[in-house]
Formats: sequence, C-alpha cells, structure tokens
Amino acid sequence: MKLCNAQINGRPFVGVITEGGIVNITALGFPERMNDIIVGGDEMLNRVRTALSMEMPPVLDEKRIQFLPVTEPKKIICVGLNYEAHAREGGGKIPDYPIYFSKFNDSLSAHNQPVTLPPWLSKYDYEAELVIVMGRHAHNVSVEDAEVCIFGYTCGNDLSARDAQFLSSQWLPGKSLPGFAPIVPYILTRDCFDPYESNRITCELNGVTVQSADTKDMVFKCFEAVSTASRFFPLSPGDVIFTGTPEGVILGRPKGTRVWLKPGDIVTVSIDGIGSLTTPLE
Repeated sequence: MKLCNAQINGRPFVGVITEGGIVNITALGFPERMNDIIVGGDEMLNRVRTALSMEMPPVLDEKRIQFLPVTEPKKIICVGLNYEAHAREGGGKIPDYPIYFSKFNDSLSAHNQPVTLPPWLSKYDYEAELVIVMGRHAHNVSVEDAEVCIFGYTCGNDLSARDAQFLSSQWLPGKSLPGFAPIVPYILTRDCFDPYESNRITCELNGVTVQSADTKDMVFKCFEAVSTASRFFPLSPGDVIFTGTPEGVILGRPKGTRVWLKPGDIVTVSIDGIGSLTTPLE
C-alpha cells in the first residue's frame, strides 16, 4: 500500500494512492495523523483495505493538496558513507561499522516546500537517500527481527552545509539546519518494497541527473542499519532512518570544479516505486 500525508485548507489527512488518484481515508473515519496509522500496524492497514473495497470516495484534486513530511518522528537518524563509491569519491574509505549522525525535527520539510539556504554559509550539497520508516518500538533487535519493525520506505534528501559539517569531527552543524531533511510525502509499506532488490535512486539538479545508483549497493543494508542503530537508540513508530547517499555529490568533485547549491536551484530525488521529492532552494 502507498500512503501519503497531506492537508487541504489546513486540515491534515492521510491518503492512499490508488490507480485513480489520492483517496482521503481520514474522511472514512481513519486517523488524520500518519503516526497513528503506523502505530496501528498490519491490523490498521487491513482495515483500510477492507474499507476501500467497500467504499471508494472520489479522488482528490492534487492542486488543492499541500503535502506534509510523511511522519512526525521522535528521532531522525542518518547513516554516513553507506555506498562504497560515495565513500571513495570524498577521499574516505569504506567504514567497518555504520556511521550514525542525527538531524533535528525542525530539519523536516515537505515535497515542494522551499528550503532557505542561510547566507552565512555557502557550500551547500544534495544527498539522495532511501529512508526507512519505523513501525514498531525497537531496542537491541537482531538483524533477523529488524524487518518486522519497519513500517515502510520513503525517500529523502540529506541536505548538507559542507563548510559547517567539517568544522569538527562531528557532522551535526552541517546536517541539521532548518528544512535540511526534506522527505517525500509517500510511504510504500514494507510488503510492497524490497530494499534488497534493484531500486534505482536518482537526484536531479535543475533537471540534470547528478546521482544515479541502486539501493542494493548499500554497504550496510537496511535491516542491519536498523538492528545496529537500535543497540544505541530506542526506536519508535514513525522514526526515520536516512540510509546514506550514493556517489555524485558536489563534495566528490575535484576542487575548483565544485559549484555548490544556491538560491533558485531545484533538487529532485526519486526512487523507483516510491516517488519523487522536489525541493526548491531560496
């Protein structure tokens, strides 16, 4: 099932993406918050399927919809250097252990929501990423048990201010600026998306493809990333894990050829089967 989080005239709702368009399931009596759908788990999804089989409301006009970040996470966790080619393009090596960092909740932004680039920094970069959405509480879970703790998958852009990121060994200052965690409004539930299969992930800058890779090429696969993170950070339904970016970032280009992101640029991240996330920069 493919779900979305949005609002019309300031009223939030959860939608289901059907062949005909977006159906407002909140109008059928389901919660208006995606996190409540997530907490309901498989039982909630089965109820939604049953309701849609009995009654299919009119689809919504997308021009009237304002998309929202897909969840309201307590934690936004990110995995660094999780594609071999990306690690090497920055002059690094493949890590022996997952590198984790975080973003703050006010870093969240939605599809088509402009993100402001603060003028006191300048080296702005994109990072297309597959994002895991947690469906259950997970604390010190095994790799084998990690899959059932996942609700689904979405895509995001780990926007980065490189001049702030490398002020010290801690990446947080360059990763958690307001709006620097855009997430597509869609979730593809785990029964509809296999991160271990071939899933094309791309990033376009002003219509030109700058990243193109495959999610199966991660160093630390999704279930391992969840399991390892859960040893240190208790994970809750609705929490998200950015799983790392492939090669093609601006930082990976030779010095003297790097043209950093600037106001007026438009970045679009896409993953096959999930959808596209567009972020205008201002």
